[in-house]
Amino acid sequence: MQRFIRAVCLMLIVVTGSCAIAKAQHALTWDEVKARFESDNPTLRAGKLGVDEFRAQETTAFLRPNPNLALNVDQINPFDGGPPHSTFGSLLTVAAASYLHERRHKRELRLESAKGATEIAEDAQADLERTLLFTMRMAFVQALQGKAVLALAKENLAYYDKVLEVNRERYKAGSIAQMDLDRLELQRIQYLADLQTADVNLRTAKIQLLALLNDQTPVDQFDVAGPYEFAAQVASPEEYRRFAMESRPDLKAALRGIDKAETDHRLAMANGSTDPTIGFDVGRNPPIDQYIGFSVSVPLRIFDRNQGEKLRTQIDIDRNRRVADAARAQVYSDVDSAYATVNSAIVLLRPYKEMYLAQAERVRDTVSFAYQHGGVSLLDFLDAQKEYRDTELNYLNLIGTYLIAASQMNLAVGREVIQ
Repeated sequence: MQRFIRAVCLMLIVVTGSCAIAKAQHALTWDEVKARFESDNPTLRAGKLGVDEFRAQETTAFLRPNPNLALNVDQINPFDGGPPHSTFGSLLTVAAASYLHERRHKRELRLESAKGATEIAEDAQADLERTLLFTMRMAFVQALQGKAVLALAKENLAYYDKVLEVNRERYKAGSIAQMDLDRLELQRIQYLADLQTADVNLRTAKIQLLALLNDQTPVDQFDVAGPYEFAAQVASPEEYRRFAMESRPDLKAALRGIDKAETDHRLAMANGSTDPTIGFDVGRNPPIDQYIGFSVSVPLRIFDRNQGEKLRTQIDIDRNRRVADAARAQVYSDVDSAYATVNSAIVLLRPYKEMYLAQAERVRDTVSFAYQHGGVSLLDFLDAQKEYRDTELNYLNLIGTYLIAASQMNLAVGREVIQ
């Protein structure tokens, strides 16, 4: 019975360990990476707290002025001498309360201005997320590119090892010279160097992804997965421009800045008006006995009528309009530049996929077959191998360029329009 229990426990440990390894080695898709980034990135989390701070200031902006309460006891006579009277009977006691009445909707305008500041902070947070997502997407693409290049390097090395095996047999049979075999052996170091470079690039991209995700997972246990291809067709630049005008958070923040500046100007005009302080008091004044009274205090705005703030906020409206114009022009520039880069990458990728890849593979296989049968020279054979390797590598690098350009387009538009 004890042996059976130990066996069951051992099986549970093995299964649990296998599940943990499988979970650690699960390749994350872009959607999963994006979700983890949005929830775990410390910069984004700090930015969200900053937005909450602006939202808390809305409560402060809408608060009413506190009323004032004053208690006064006068005519205390603790000294000897003078006409005889009661020390406490002749006390003058007064209780007074006053309240500042704000006119011309000052409190409502303060709240509107604070809400405008919160909306601008939210747009700034969205713009920060847009920029950081582009950095994350670039690292993700570089990881996919590293995986593709690493797989190609392994495939080329395996293919070349088979070629070496065949030529070693040819050397033993006396079909090729020792020098030719040595040159073939020396060429293998280039394939091995390609493999090591691809492995380093992949690990570097994974390290950058882990840093952006604030993840301490070992690099060997972290992996990503996704399509490493290009779309042959994209939308028109006019359509991308329209998407950008609707989505770009920095443009939204610039436009909201105009509204907030206009609100601040109305608040400055309101703050130049006079706010009365209304008072009420009740007291006891022997021998008259109890009494009540009312008062109204009005400041005379002779010199300070908030002239400077009125002028400043008026100038700020014009400044924010210029900022919005600059932001709008920047949106057009970003979209047009990204579109040109994407379109250029597609133009270069099409002939590779339609013709060059197949041609390079056909030339390599044909020259390899001819060399093994003495039909071509060693130099021709090595050139064909190099041309195939360069063509495949250029194609993969061009796909990486396209995907980064697509990320640039998504950054320019403000949302994902190219997957």
